[in-house]
Amino acid sequence: MSEVTTAKKKRVELLFAAFLFLVGIIVLIDASQLQVTYSQADVVGPKALPYAVSGILVLSSIALVITVLRGNLAEGEEGEDVDLSQPSDWKVLLPLLAAFVVNILLINTAGWVISGTILFFGSAVALGSRRYVLTFLISIGMALATFYGFYLGLGIKLPAGILSGVL
Repeated sequence: MSEVTTAKKKRVELLFAAFLFLVGIIVLIDASQLQVTYSQADVVGPKALPYAVSGILVLSSIALVITVLRGNLAEGEEGEDVDLSQPSDWKVLLPLLAAFVVNILLINTAGWVISGTILFFGSAVALGSRRYVLTFLISIGMALATFYGFYLGLGIKLPAGILSGVL
């Protein structure tokens, strides 16, 4: 490997480490501003997971900087089966992106269960699922499971939206 390529790889990896560190700090600041009521102030509450993610991101970025400065650079995956000479598959990417955008637009008004169902169903169909009824039922189940998992398990209330009297 030439010196130019090595220096460029080192710069890119250090830039990625800086990005990880920045994201970790943003998550830490955001987590510190979460408002938790007294009844939810237990050891494992809504703040525990963001703090853990922030710590992992910051520690990983520091470890990556140390590793890169010691000269250990990442090697390209030789067994990768992605053909980079082929263009992106827009027939998959655009519907997948649309499912995420619809989720973002509907989550506050329609609620998580409806927007999550659309997200899961749209993602599965965009990625190739053709068993629509089964995919829809699994999507509803996943949306309900995540809604109650966050509410009962973590004490985080996801928006119920138009189903607020039902859920």
